Amino acid sequence: MNSSVRIGRVQGVPLRIHWTVPLLVVLFGYSLGSQTLPAWIPEQSNATYTAGGLAGALLLLGSLLAHEAAHAITARRKGIPVQNITLWALGGMTQMGKPHAPGAAFLVAISGPLTSLVVGAAALGAGLGLDAVFGWAAPAAVLVWLGWVNFVLGAFNLLPAAPLDGGRVVQAVMWWRTGDRDRAERAAARSGQVFGFLLIAFGWLSVLRGALGGLWLMVVGFFIMIVANAERQHAGLAAALRGIRAVDAMSRPVETCPDWVSVERCVDEVAVRARHSTLPLIDFEGRPSGMVHLPQLAKTPLPQRETLRVRDVAIPLSQCSTCAPDDLLEDVLEKVHPGSGMRILVIDGQRLVGIITARDLSRLVQRNTLRGTDSQ
Repeated sequence: MNSSVRIGRVQGVPLRIHWTVPLLVVLFGYSLGSQTLPAWIPEQSNATYTAGGLAGALLLLGSLLAHEAAHAITARRKGIPVQNITLWALGGMTQMGKPHAPGAAFLVAISGPLTSLVVGAAALGAGLGLDAVFGWAAPAAVLVWLGWVNFVLGAFNLLPAAPLDGGRVVQAVMWWRTGDRDRAERAAARSGQVFGFLLIAFGWLSVLRGALGGLWLMVVGFFIMIVANAERQHAGLAAALRGIRAVDAMSRPVETCPDWVSVERCVDEVAVRARHSTLPLIDFEGRPSGMVHLPQLAKTPLPQRETLRVRDVAIPLSQCSTCAPDDLLEDVLEKVHPGSGMRILVIDGQRLVGIITARDLSRLVQRNTLRGTDSQ
């Protein structure tokens, strides 16, 4: 996810924090400290309420991390590559590859909600115990609140609509019963679109009745509907490209630019006649070294174009999406490097032989659709 920073690792998986996380802490901390705790344990000091609100918000953040870590750990145990965990205002996201079996997909999906339910039960039990044994009202109230929030989080995520975990569970079960992963993915995505629309509608009705909390439901609904729509499109794309190799989709020959020339020379001699909006770079020995987006060249200030080398404003090869000519497209698309966009360099050994862009994929899908129409 863009606008996030890496702050560490969880079981070897990079952990990223989105800029909206402090907003999450402030909102939940304020709500807990100014409304919930005063109603549950009246006649406490303002400092107690403030400290309780902050502690509860941070504990909630930790429980969200536990939820996502469960997904990541289960995925790695099943041999699924995990790129990172990102926490943000609406919870968390674990970026990983696709499971290759319905059983693995089911276990990865169910692990997060189960973890939330276990954390909820532990927090609720600890809160009730503290109150009964020691009479610590404030810590007990914070833990009881945390327990109920985790119960709601776990139950909400089990709703049968992608991208919620419940949608993934239904998808895994349908995949197991039908043997058709594409059909299961499309069905789960459709359910997510419907559920997102219903959340938006319910949130709007709540706002009309004066409940401002409906705005939060509308935001969540929009997010679910957008992601579900993207997943449905991706499922259709994966089905259309199944069995096709990278060499059958790539554009060639490829215009390249030496990475040691100045930005000004690159613009004047290569970029102005390039067919693609991305220009691959090669080093002195003719090996691919990265790629540069033409809009980035355009943003380079004119006085600096004579002195900056084009590789200084380019994406290095280590951050580019690459594949071999015989790689299957469905496998390649799962490993597209975040931030590189739909631009894939096709490399044979140490030689650049082609490039795959979104336009190439669209043309390939259209061609296959025409062939399928003709065959009917």
